[in-house]
Order: sequence, then C-alpha cells, then structure tokens
Amino acid sequence: MTVFFTSDTHFGDPRVLTKDHRPFRTVAEHDEALIALWNEAVSDKDTIWHLGDFALHVTVERIVELLARLHGEKHLITGNNDGPDTVAAKGWKSVQAYAELHLEDKDLVLCHYAFRTWKNNAKGWIDLHGHSHGRLSHQTRQYDVGVDVWDYRPVTLETLRTTRRRQKSAS
Repeated sequence: MTVFFTSDTHFGDPRVLTKDHRPFRTVAEHDEALIALWNEAVSDKDTIWHLGDFALHVTVERIVELLARLHGEKHLITGNNDGPDTVAAKGWKSVQAYAELHLEDKDLVLCHYAFRTWKNNAKGWIDLHGHSHGRLSHQTRQYDVGVDVWDYRPVTLETLRTTRRRQKSAS
C-alpha cells in the first residue's frame, strides 16, 4: 500500500482551463485526463489524501461517479471550493479541514491552505497544502501537492521530497 497526495483537481470547473492554463480543450477532456492520470498512479489498495477543491459546478451524482471511478481509499481535506455535496458524497473514507499524519518516519500537517508557520515546524514537521496552484515561492519542508505542480497526477511523499517541483510564474 502506498500513500498519495493531491489537490485542486477542480473536476467540472471550466475556470481552470483558462485561469490555470491547463492544457485541455474542454472540461470533459480535462476531467477524463485527470481520472486516467490518477488511476495510472494509484491502485485500489493505495490511500490518497485530496487536499481540497475536488469538484465544482457538478451535481452530487457526478461527484459520487467521480469518486467511484478514482482508485484508492480517499480522504478529503476540505478546500474553499468543496461545497456540501462534495463533503457529504459517498466515497470518502474521511472528511476534515485539517489532519496530522505520521508517514515514512515524518510528521505531516495537511491542510488545503499553505501555512506561514505550522505545528512543530522547528522540529521538522512537513506542511502539505494545495490552493495556490504552484504560485507560492518555495519554503523549507512545505510542499504544494496540487495537480498544477505535479503534471496533473497524485504524488507520494518520497516524490515530493526528492523531485524538483515545477514552479509556475505568478499570474
């Protein structure tokens, strides 16, 4: 079993095609590509933490369909675009605004939003976040897990810690 992280999939949200310059012609193409890339990385035996902004402008039925199609045991850390239908949808193992996790001998703080400072920052804890779509400058032990940073795929903690992330220019 492997643990993955992602955020800001924005399934169903046409704004990401232009605002975030995602390389898809339509929302349907965007959604299908993100599902395929998720399922290439994540197996049904894996765990995935989605750090917010799962879907927007879709029905509860579409949210349930998306969750059923996506591999892994799914946990949601709520984001600013996660409405009541997303939060209540069948398919999440857990839903919360914040979590702390011990993984690979590291302690993690999970939230949709990046922190300027976080619990036990000085003791080596790691902050994983979304929301910024790769637009924040790098800070030690802080990682944006958003799809815009990681080629639209979920990532592992090892990948986060050992791979130079793609930095977007501020827009």
